[in-house]
Amino acid sequence: MSVNKVILVGRLGRDPETRYMPNGDAITNFSLATDEQWRDRNGERQTRAEWHNVSLYGKLGEVANQYLRKGSQVFIEGKIQSRKYTGNDGIERTAYNIIGNEMRMLGNRNDGFDSGNNNAAPPTSNPPPAAPRRQPPQHESTTAPIDDIDDDIPF
Repeated sequence: MSVNKVILVGRLGRDPETRYMPNGDAITNFSLATDEQWRDRNGERQTRAEWHNVSLYGKLGEVANQYLRKGSQVFIEGKIQSRKYTGNDGIERTAYNIIGNEMRMLGNRNDGFDSGNNNAAPPTSNPPPAAPRRQPPQHESTTAPIDDIDDDIPF
């Protein structure tokens, strides 16, 4: 058995770019930065950022293109895929790409929105009203407790 699963939480390093395949399906690409922090032997805080190339397909890619911007915090779940290519210097290299199949936007709604970008969805000033909470019915139990309830459980 083998598993190819990636879970990332990070911030976009650039605005998403969407292209369309001949069949009309969207492919959205962006870079995602994750970081880790630790203290070295001297007690100084160290940080290392890791950059990931992410691709989202279809409707998920279109949603990402519409709502995500550079700096947006996002959760991505998917798989890692490698491809080999030859660089301009003639050396064969391997590139790794994250193929996302799930995305969740994190942070507040102002994360990643640039006031000069007309394509970004502006934060709404009047959020939709919350659905009323339903209270569970208040019933008084009129039946006596059952002592042999274990006999009715099928496991």
